[in-house]
Formats: sequence, C-alpha cells, structure tokens
Amino acid sequence: MDGENDSVVSEFILIGFSTSWEVHLFLFWFFTVFYMGIILGNLLILFTVIIDSHLHSPMYFLLANLSLLDLGLSSTTVPKLISDLFTNCNIISFPKCMIQIFFIHVMGGVEMVLLIAMAYDRYTAICKPLHYMTIMSPRMCVSFVVAAWIVGIIHAVSQFFVVINLPFCGPNKVDSFYCDFPRVMKLACVDTYKLEFVIIANSGLISMGTFFSLIISYIFILVTVWKRSSGDLSKAFVTLSAHITVVILFFMPCMFLYIWPFPATPLDKYLFIVDFAITPVLNPAIYTLRNKDMIVAMRRLGKRVVSSSSTA
Repeated sequence: MDGENDSVVSEFILIGFSTSWEVHLFLFWFFTVFYMGIILGNLLILFTVIIDSHLHSPMYFLLANLSLLDLGLSSTTVPKLISDLFTNCNIISFPKCMIQIFFIHVMGGVEMVLLIAMAYDRYTAICKPLHYMTIMSPRMCVSFVVAAWIVGIIHAVSQFFVVINLPFCGPNKVDSFYCDFPRVMKLACVDTYKLEFVIIANSGLISMGTFFSLIISYIFILVTVWKRSSGDLSKAFVTLSAHITVVILFFMPCMFLYIWPFPATPLDKYLFIVDFAITPVLNPAIYTLRNKDMIVAMRRLGKRVVSSSSTA
C-alpha cells in the first residue's frame, strides 16, 4: 500500500482525549458500559424481530436493519478506543486506519438512507394507511435496504480513493480517537485544500440534504395528523419527537465536521462520541421502551427462553 501512494508513514498515533489518568479511567468505563448497552440492546431488537412473527412487518424490518447498522458503526471505533484507554497504546497501522475510514463512511452512508426509508414508512402508515401494505411491500423494503448499501458503498469509495492516494511522509499524530478524512488529510505532504471540497461536496451535502429531508418529512406528518385529528398532536408529537431527537443527535456532528472546510479545533472528536456511543444506545431505547408491540414481543421471547431452559 505504501508503494502505491509514496507514503513513508506506516502507522498513526491517535491522540485521543486527555493524558489525565482519572479522565482515562472514566472514559474507559463510560465507553465499556455504553458499548455493552449497544451490543445487548441492538442484538435484542434483532433477535426479537427475527423470531417473533408478529413483528414481521415493514417497520420492524427496517428497525432490525437499523440495529445492525448501529452495531456495525459503533464497532468500527469503540472497541479500538476501549483498548487504547486500557493499554494506553494509541497506535493504529496505516492499513487499519484506512479500513476504519472506509467502514465508518459505508455504515454512515447506509444509515442515512435507512433513516429516510424509516421516515417514508411512517409517512405512508400515517398519511396513506389504506395503501400502506401495497406501498411498503416486502419487495419495496428489500429495495430500500439494497439501495442504502449501494449508496453507502459508493459514498465511501468515492472519498476513500482521494485519501488512499495521498502521500504521507511527515507527521503522523491524529488529533482524535479514530481515523477520518479531515484529520488524516491534514497530515498529507501536499496541499489538500481543494480535496477538502470533494469531501464537503460528498459527506457535507449528503448529511445536510438527508437531515433537512427528514425534518421536512416529520413536519409534514405532524401537519397531516393535525388536520385529521382536529388539532390534537399529542400522541404523534410524543412518538415523532423521540425520532427527531435521534436524527438531530446523529446529523449535527456530521454537518459540523463536513459542511464547511475542515475545522482546526478538536471539538469534532467530542461531538462524534454521540454518533459512535450515545445514539446507538438511544435507538434501542426509543424504538423498544416506547413501543408496546416490541415490549409484548420481548416478553413472549423471554417466556420462550425461560420455558426452553426449564425443560432442558
């Protein structure tokens, strides 16, 4: 790989957050607890949707895919971060850094499209209930997921080749806890100012376009409910407010980092804690604890597990 882009840098040093031992210990337990919550919460949703036939519907099919993506996105960075905090060895090889960048943007791109699909699913269910099963057919749901992966891969590849071919011959300290385009590109031995606009035109516009599309769709749903229920928005607002909160938390770091020429402040690495650790925990809580069908299905799953273990 080094021969292809004339790099002499074989590894990067991830500066992380702080040199304080107390802060390291706090962050180690913080990320460990949150990552365990991400694994358990999202796997519980996956198994419940797969096993319980009552949840074999478009909404839960998309939700299961979202849980799978949350697992994948957090797993690209959080295990490495936990290991670095535990061993105090913040070194990542050049190939692993590039792989991390690639999968972060694949998963991020897929999740953006999937969130649009989930918003469209809610729009169809609320605004066109009589045609819901016809519009959101199994074929349409699979098409959404396939399209999301295609968009995610194209999104990541189109930027990945911009970075992989840059020469890295000097500094190798990345001011973050993970590898990503902005921080890594600043270490290249050439002027990357023009290349930054390629990233902005890709990641920035996709993030901003997806965010505003989702917000507009939720507003349209609320307006539709308001017209049909004589101004009573309480139930719809309670449901959608949680979704809107997750959307804002997920997209704010992305837009902060990618919507203008790359910032020189370390604030972005703190913001991305939300995307990699907090949002993947919030999604299971929002889509399960506030969903009666999911709670009932989990109880059925729990009873099935208890009965099978007692008969074994």
